[in-house]
Amino acid sequence: MDIDNINSTYFENYEDLEIHKLMLKDSTRNNAYQKAILNNKNNILNKVVLDVGAGTGILSILCAQAGARKVYAVEASETYKIAKEIVKENGFENVIEVIHSRIEDLTDSEIPEKVDVIVSEWMGFYLLHEGMLDSVITARDRFLKSDGLIFPESAAIYASPCSIPSMYNDWNDISGVSMQSFAKLLRNEALKKPLTESLSPNDLLSEPEVVSWIDLREVTIEDLKEFSFQHVAVSTKTALYQGVCLWFTCTFPFSGFDEPVVLSTAPDEPGTHWKQTLIVLPESIKVEPGSPICYDLVMRRSESNSRRYIIEIAMLDPDEVEHPEFCSCFMTKCILVKAVLKKYEKGVDVPMK
Repeated sequence: MDIDNINSTYFENYEDLEIHKLMLKDSTRNNAYQKAILNNKNNILNKVVLDVGAGTGILSILCAQAGARKVYAVEASETYKIAKEIVKENGFENVIEVIHSRIEDLTDSEIPEKVDVIVSEWMGFYLLHEGMLDSVITARDRFLKSDGLIFPESAAIYASPCSIPSMYNDWNDISGVSMQSFAKLLRNEALKKPLTESLSPNDLLSEPEVVSWIDLREVTIEDLKEFSFQHVAVSTKTALYQGVCLWFTCTFPFSGFDEPVVLSTAPDEPGTHWKQTLIVLPESIKVEPGSPICYDLVMRRSESNSRRYIIEIAMLDPDEVEHPEFCSCFMTKCILVKAVLKKYEKGVDVPMK
């Protein structure tokens, strides 16, 4: 599929009211943006704002409520018509200008000035699905003042090995009937693409690690082509290792008065419509407290569809990878290293061979 067809399909999907209903009913998402914007009133009052992918216009209206002098609400889908109605409904038609265009196609006459603030809800599943961050970067480079703010201003992807009951345990007893043969077929399907589900924090098997941290003030589109991450996780419990769980956080500009607002999609935070992204293993692996879980994770932008990523997991042999200096796993080499480091910390002479 060529890029024009990919973009056309993407924007047509966002004409589905059910998608907007899902997002507008996501109170965790909405409250984070509202708090971040209102906490930054001093940075928005009498300023010019660009809303990238305005959708129904809710973020534009929040910025107008915070005192923005002008808001350019740019929306490429037919949803722009709804945004115009909602802007008028809330009495901000003299502040908010709804523009029907892709960011990439905007002319200088449509936005004839540099903006002080860019606001956008660009995040997709596992943060990068849908590739909308590209449009935010384009808007930043073309329209944002050098000292301007971006909401959110940074984002991070996290990973942790996990159990996935919906692919395994939940099928042990369906009205007294074992359905593990069916569950195996489900897992085979799940090997083809990631799952989007909500996990319990109890299903995580180790402390999470950051796969990638993205600074929206500096990141380039080229930087988003591929992320690779090799990790030695250490199990904190006796459990079945059945996959890797991905989620993300977004941090908003610091207002100077409160802690920065963080929107989190972690399993131990209030649920969001993004849920978590799960990479399913073909079979369960039993782990115990201290078991090393080693894997390579690669996220690569699809060559056939730039709005999607290919996510690959490769299991690694713990004996063949380098463990971190303070690894807490139960392998002999890590126990010995930890013992030596403790002696150094206490000032004990360690004989060298």
